[in-house]
Amino acid sequence: MFREHGYEGASLTRLGSASGLGKGSLYHFFPGGKDEMAEAVLAEIDGWFEANVFALLETGGADGISAMFDAVETYFHSGRRVCLVGAFALCDTRDRFRGAIAGYFARWTDALEGALARTGNADATGLAEEIVGGIQGALVLARAADDPAIFSRTLERLRVRAQDM
Repeated sequence: MFREHGYEGASLTRLGSASGLGKGSLYHFFPGGKDEMAEAVLAEIDGWFEANVFALLETGGADGISAMFDAVETYFHSGRRVCLVGAFALCDTRDRFRGAIAGYFARWTDALEGALARTGNADATGLAEEIVGGIQGALVLARAADDPAIFSRTLERLRVRAQDM
């Protein structure tokens, strides 16, 4: 629901309809209301990235980087799925969830930087920022153009950049 309608558009009525729960039940499971629901969604995303991206990057080199690109392609459904963390970073929600948003991107760039450094990359910091920024930008561009192939093409170019450095 948050991906489709954003934080503000994900009303309790919509969340209830999507989940099949009434407002009372939603508040039973999430006493903090919509903020707590969004925090749970962000934590779920973070957990997925921890297991499928960050952990592989933190222990690997070229193999971890390759696995990251594969996982990102899968997670974002080849550019058809919005990055909710990125979307939250671009709206007023950013301040409400600053820690989760900043932590997600810092962990991703730091883990990628480490993997790039282990492959001998002289500018691991710059390239890690370029790759994560390129992935996020490609998601936005693919969505705006309604052309998911933009995302796949960008991932392939970024993968080549990571290997060539």
